[in-house]
Amino acid sequence: MMTEEILVPRGGGAGSPSRVIIGDALPRLGELLQRKRPVVITDPNLAEAYPELTGRYPRVVIGLGETQKTLETVGYIYRELLRLGVDRGSYLVGIGGGIVTDITGFVASTYMRGVSGFGFVATSLLAQVDASVGGKNGVNLDGYKNIVGVFNQPDFVLCDLPMLGTLPVRELRAGLAEVIKCGLIRDAGLFGMFENHTFESFTGDAALVHRAVAASVEMKAAVVAADETEQGERKLLNLGHTFAHAIEKCTGRYLHGEAVGIGLCIAARLSHKLGLLTASDMERIVAVVGAMDLPTSVARDTGVTRAQLLAAVASDKKREAAEIDFVLMEGIGHAVRRRMPLVELDTLTAEIL
Repeated sequence: MMTEEILVPRGGGAGSPSRVIIGDALPRLGELLQRKRPVVITDPNLAEAYPELTGRYPRVVIGLGETQKTLETVGYIYRELLRLGVDRGSYLVGIGGGIVTDITGFVASTYMRGVSGFGFVATSLLAQVDASVGGKNGVNLDGYKNIVGVFNQPDFVLCDLPMLGTLPVRELRAGLAEVIKCGLIRDAGLFGMFENHTFESFTGDAALVHRAVAASVEMKAAVVAADETEQGERKLLNLGHTFAHAIEKCTGRYLHGEAVGIGLCIAARLSHKLGLLTASDMERIVAVVGAMDLPTSVARDTGVTRAQLLAAVASDKKREAAEIDFVLMEGIGHAVRRRMPLVELDTLTAEIL
């Protein structure tokens, strides 16, 4: 299997860029950790599936699921690191999906005001194309997504594609939503890879998956290089996420990627309603999301109302006063930001939600 490396520039005096290695990446871990004192942070599923990998170094095992992404979990890890004698010269390695990598990056940045460095083995598609790349590390608080966090890029991210073969189908499917998002933001060719494919035919083509992961990382790397701390351009990466976070919070039913799939369809419908996106392109977007077996709207049996979703949107961290920074599309592969009054969003979604 081909292996390629993508470099993501790091600001803040970090020096060398963050290295994202895609393909048969896992064999590179040993050389990356030479002359370091690693401590692994992982979850029970990974500890069981890869005992030789996760047990190679001292480790801290955290629980499973979004409910673990809290300050309480961070506190538990701090105490375990103290128990293990971890100091500022130690090195943290997050082995797992997006929850593990988010928490590991946050802990590595804050324990003793920052350890010597950290890297990730991203084991889910969602983590490989989004969560582990670009340096946004954070935890949730009282139902608010990533409301506490830092910007700090890892030294490396290993995107080992063979590891995706052990993912539950639902997790793999959810990860594809973030790949579709990358195509919609800035890469029409990446979006086009999905057309005329089903979920099975797309994920069954190893070369296609490799191309899609690499294209997603390259797109995100370019955006992060231009705006590492999300002052402007990087906000485009929030396409589909404003409503996705609200859907996750209000329903408790959907995985992050599933909610993003719905959020992309909402953004497409809003963009069409505003005259930015043709009906044909809107239908193409909804069709691709649906072809990957992702939901395209909130299921009626959730009982969640439009008012509840809009209330959750109003509490989003992207809100400023009575407006929210919303990402729309002026065609496929061209996302744009718009400051939108919440009152206008309410009116526009009357026929969409």
